Amino acid sequence: MKTLIIAEKPSVAKDIAKVAGVPAKGDVFENDAYVISSAVGHLVELCEPEDYDAKFKRWSRKTLPIVPEDFKIKPSKEKGAKDQFLKLKKLMARKDVGVVVNGCDAGREGELIFAYIYELAGSNLPVKRLWLTSMTPAAIRDGLRHLRDGSETADLCSAARCRSESDWLIGMNGTRAVTLRTSPAKGQVSTVGRVQTPTLSLIVQRELDIRNFVPKEYFRLAAEFGLAAGTYEGLYQRPDYKKPAKGETPENPDDRADRIWSREEAERVLAECRACAAGTVSEEKKRTTEICGRLYDLTTLQREANKRFGFPATKTLQIAQALYEKYKATTYPRTDSRALPEDYVPTCVATLRALDATRFGAFAARAVENGWVRPNRRIFNNAEVSDHFAIIPTDQPPAGTLPPDEAKIYEMIVRRFIAVFYPPAEFDVTTRITELAGAHKFKTEGKVLVSPGWKEVYGKEEGAPEDALPALSEADGGNAAVRELQLQAEATKPPARYTEATLLAAMESAGKFVEDEELAAAMKERGLGTPATRAGIIDHLIRTKYVERANRELVPTVKAEQLIAFLKVAGVDYLTSPAMTGDWEYKLRQVSEGKLSRPEFMKGIVALTRQIVEGVNGGGNDDQWTEISVVSPTDRLPMLENYRMFRSQDDVKVGNGREFPALAVYKNASGHSISEAELALLLEKGEIGPFSDFKSRFGKNFTAKLKLEKNESGLLRTTFVFPPREGEEEDEAPVDFSVAPVVGVDPVTRCAVHETPNGYAVNPADVPAEAKKLRPFSMRKKLLGLDIPREQVEKLLRDGKTDLLCGFTSNKTKRKFDAFLALKADGKLRWEFPPREAKPKSAAKKAPGRRKLIRKPEKNADADFEVG
Repeated sequence: MKTLIIAEKPSVAKDIAKVAGVPAKGDVFENDAYVISSAVGHLVELCEPEDYDAKFKRWSRKTLPIVPEDFKIKPSKEKGAKDQFLKLKKLMARKDVGVVVNGCDAGREGELIFAYIYELAGSNLPVKRLWLTSMTPAAIRDGLRHLRDGSETADLCSAARCRSESDWLIGMNGTRAVTLRTSPAKGQVSTVGRVQTPTLSLIVQRELDIRNFVPKEYFRLAAEFGLAAGTYEGLYQRPDYKKPAKGETPENPDDRADRIWSREEAERVLAECRACAAGTVSEEKKRTTEICGRLYDLTTLQREANKRFGFPATKTLQIAQALYEKYKATTYPRTDSRALPEDYVPTCVATLRALDATRFGAFAARAVENGWVRPNRRIFNNAEVSDHFAIIPTDQPPAGTLPPDEAKIYEMIVRRFIAVFYPPAEFDVTTRITELAGAHKFKTEGKVLVSPGWKEVYGKEEGAPEDALPALSEADGGNAAVRELQLQAEATKPPARYTEATLLAAMESAGKFVEDEELAAAMKERGLGTPATRAGIIDHLIRTKYVERANRELVPTVKAEQLIAFLKVAGVDYLTSPAMTGDWEYKLRQVSEGKLSRPEFMKGIVALTRQIVEGVNGGGNDDQWTEISVVSPTDRLPMLENYRMFRSQDDVKVGNGREFPALAVYKNASGHSISEAELALLLEKGEIGPFSDFKSRFGKNFTAKLKLEKNESGLLRTTFVFPPREGEEEDEAPVDFSVAPVVGVDPVTRCAVHETPNGYAVNPADVPAEAKKLRPFSMRKKLLGLDIPREQVEKLLRDGKTDLLCGFTSNKTKRKFDAFLALKADGKLRWEFPPREAKPKSAAKKAPGRRKLIRKPEKNADADFEVG
C-alpha cells in the first residue's frame, strides 16, 4: 500500500518529492511507495450563516446570536480551491493508498488545514504527521524516517478548531450586531473580531491619549565644565528626587532627577550656581557588562526589521517564509520561542561550521574554536520550546546572492545566531558629580567599550568610545571651572503613535509593556494573537479602513474611533479589552497542551458571544447623552455628547413640525475627528481649520475649513469652506457693489453682473425672493491658470459662449488645453472643446494581424464644472 503525503503548498510537495526521490506523474508525484500532493493554503472553510438556514442571509437583530450546534465546513470560495480539494479527496479514496500523512506546516494552522480536508473528504485512513522545522534535505529525510502518529497532535488540532470556531462566533455575530446598530442603512460594515477589536482599541486609546495630552512645563539646568584635558557637560540633579521602586507606580510618571517643575526654583538654583567660578569633582568608575539579545522568534524579528528597515510585519513574515521554504536557509519562522532544544549543541556547532564560506565565517569559526558553544539556559532550554524553536540559520547557506530585502533579514538572523554564543561586551562606566555652592550637584556619565564581546559580530571594536569623558588630572586639583550655565525650558511630550514594531510588542504582552525578558516571556502566553497571525491582523485593520499608515505610524480612522466609543457606551467594552483577549489566547494554549478541553473552551466563547449580542442590542442608544464642559451659544447650557455627535440641549421645530437640536456637530466630519477642544474653538471663532485629512466619498483627501452657520431651517450646522484653487485668490474684503462696474445681465436671475476685484458676480441683495433658489452668476477672473478677459465675460453673458480661449492648464495632468466657456440654462458653466483634426486615412488603417480597438466616444462637450 502507498503512503499519501499532503503538503500545505505545491512548492513544499515538490521539495518533499525531490528528497524522497518521487518523480512527477501528472499533477502529483508518485512511485511505488508514495503519492505526494498538496493543498493551496486553506482549501476548506467554515460554512456561512445562510448555509445553515436561508433566514440568516438577511442581517437582522432578531436572528442573533447565530450559534450552530455543530459547525459545518465546505470548500473555500477561493479560485481553484474546490477543484484541488476534489483531487485530494479522490487520492484519499484510492484503494492502493493505506495511510495519509499530514505534511502541512508544523503548527496550529497546518493542523487545521489538514483536519478540514480530511473531515470533508470523509476519509477514515490512518493519519501520520510529518513535522518539519527546517526544509533542508537532511531535515526532510529525518522527518520522513520519524513520522509521528496523528494522535500526538490531537490537542493542537483541538486548539486550531477552537480558534477557528471562536473567531467565527464572535466575528459573525459581533459584526452583524454592531453594524445593525451603528450603520444599518449606510451599507458600511463595522467588522469586529476576537483579536482585531482589542488590537484596534490599543491604537485608538493611544490616539486619544495624544489628543487629550496637556503638556507640562519643566526646566533643566545644563552646565559646561572645563578641565585641563577638555570640557564636559553636566545636568543638575534635584536633591528631593526619589526613583520609584521596581513595580511601583510613580505619582508623576514624567518626573526625572534632572527636571525642575517650578520656574522660581529653577531661577533660584541658576542664580546660586552663577555665583560659583568652579565646582568640586568626584567620580566613580566601574566595569559593566552587556549580554547579547536572545535568538529571534517571529515577533521580535518583525519588530526589529520594522525599526531598522521600516518593513511591515507582513513583509518580514513573507521574507522569513521564503528563506525557510525557497532558499532552505533558515528554520521555520512562525514560532514564538526564543530558545533551542537542549540537545541542539552539536547541531549549532555544525551550522556555525557550515557558515565558514560566508562573509560571517570568521565570526562563526571563532565561536567554535573558543568553545563558546556550550549548554546555556538562555539559548538551550527545553522548557521554552513548544512546537518550534527559535529562528536560526540552517547548515545550508544560500548558494547565490539573495535579493536585497531577503539578504537583510538573513543577515539579522545569522548575526544574532553567532552573537549569542559570544561573551558579554564590557564597558568602563564613569559617573562624575560636579558640585557647586556646596549643594547643587551636576551629573555626567561616560562610557568606554573595553571588550567588544558579542558586539564584534556587529562591527564594534575594542576601545571604541561610546561617550568618553576628559580625564581628571592632578593639575585640576579636584576642581572644574564653570564655563557656561544654561536654563532650558522644555515641556513633556505626548506618547508616540504606534508603529508596527511597538504595536507588535503591545500585542505580544496584551498591551502591558514589559522590559524584563523573563516577565515578558510569561506575558507572551496571554498576548493578542500569535506570531503567525499578528501581521495579518494589522493588515486586516488597514484593509478594512480602521487604520491608516502615515510613514511608519499607525493612525486610527474616525470609523475606528466611533466603533470603540460605541462598544464602550454599549457596555461591551470587554470586547475591546486586550487583557481579556489575552486570557482567551492563554486558554487556547492550554487546549493545545491538553490542559483544557475543547467543549469547556467553546462553552465560554458561546457565553461571551451571547453577552456581546445582548450588550450591543441593549446599550449604546443614541439618547444616551453626557454633559461636557463646552457651553452652547444657543441656550448657554453645557453641550451634550454621545458616541456620534455633540449637541445643544435646546431644540428647534422646523417646517414639518419635527424638532431637531438647535446646534449639532457630528464627531466624524468626512473623516476628520472633531475633538472637544476643536468644538470649543469652533463655537468661539465660528470656524476652525484648515484640516487636510478630510476624505471625499471616493476616498480622496481634501483640505477645507469647518464653518458653523445656520441652514435654511435655522439650525446651526457645520459646512465646508474650501481654499481657493491654485492661481486664484480669495476676496480680501466684502465687495461694495454700489461702485462695482456692471458687465452684463445674468440670464438666470435677470440681475446685473458686477466686476469685483477677483471675479464677476451678482449682488446677492439684488436677487428677488422668487429667484433665491436659482444659481446666481459667479466666476473668477482666473480659471485653471488663465486670465479671462472682461470682453469675453461680456460675450458669455450676452451670447451664452466665449470665443475659443487658449492656455488653460489641467489640474490633474498639468497639460495645456484650449476650450470655449459656455453658460447652461441652470447657470452652470461648462467646457466646450473644438473638434479634433481628422487623422489621415493611411494612419487609420489596421496593422496586419492586430485586432481593431473600439474606443468610447470622447466627451468633447458638456463638461460641466463649478467656478463660483
